[in-house]
Amino acid sequence: MSDLLNEMARLSAAEEFFALLDVPYDPQALHVHRLHILKRFQQYLAATPPDATDEAALRDACRALLTRAHDDFVRSTAAQEKVFKVFQDQEGKSVPLAALRDALHSQRKRA
Repeated sequence: MSDLLNEMARLSAAEEFFALLDVPYDPQALHVHRLHILKRFQQYLAATPPDATDEAALRDACRALLTRAHDDFVRSTAAQEKVFKVFQDQEGKSVPLAALRDALHSQRKRA
């Protein structure tokens, strides 16, 4: 495994990925969508695995993919991007506000 991939495997905070790859980010977008951005980054890496034999090319590829993942959530929302299964399962489903009010009212009666 490359040095860069080994280093990324040890990271835990989203900000660490951006610092390591020297990618600028919108702090508000990262604060709200950090898990979504990292998941999308992982999906992009899996879909187009960069050449791990050339460290410079690998760093450039990872930098481009992380930037792309970040930009997805600057332009869009988690619900629109559907990175996680919970959003994928809710495709086209909606709950009327009246139904939520009725359910809340029923819960309060029982309590």
